[in-house]
Amino acid sequence: MGTAPTLTVRPAGRADIAAVDALLALTYPVLLKADYPPSVMVTAVPLIARANPALVTSGHYFVVADGEGRVVGAGGCTPGGGPGGRGAGGAGPAGHIRHVVADHRRLRQGIGRRLMERLFAHAHGQGLRLLLCQSTRTAVPFYRAMGFVALGPVSVELRPGIVFPAEAMARPL
Repeated sequence: MGTAPTLTVRPAGRADIAAVDALLALTYPVLLKADYPPSVMVTAVPLIARANPALVTSGHYFVVADGEGRVVGAGGCTPGGGPGGRGAGGAGPAGHIRHVVADHRRLRQGIGRRLMERLFAHAHGQGLRLLLCQSTRTAVPFYRAMGFVALGPVSVELRPGIVFPAEAMARPL
């Protein structure tokens, strides 16, 4: 039995933008292909499979690096959600899980779990009490395993005429 891979979760910075961009561009098309029709893969996936430099450098975004320093996961949690920044039913300050990715070649190695644990701690430290996300269809089982509940399907408008089907989910902290 081998040892668990060394993983480090750290805040992302400007120097990580290219690595996050490459990871999203490599992984999203592979992982999402089974759950989305070709029309979505051609129109929407190229738009979501790009790093957002403002998000990556926001102080609310993190990368997971392996023992050799390669970025194998990334994601963020930004404050704000619902009317007045509060969750549904006045559940308290809410935040959004943003642009989460784990290298498709390294699934089931704890990358996503380590990242989400860091995001939960970060969100709690920011005073958030509820996390919301717009999950890809592919990631719904992962988010459920992390304590999120499905709220229902949503259509995310990426650009006029380009819509990405997703699942709204929530998790109290």
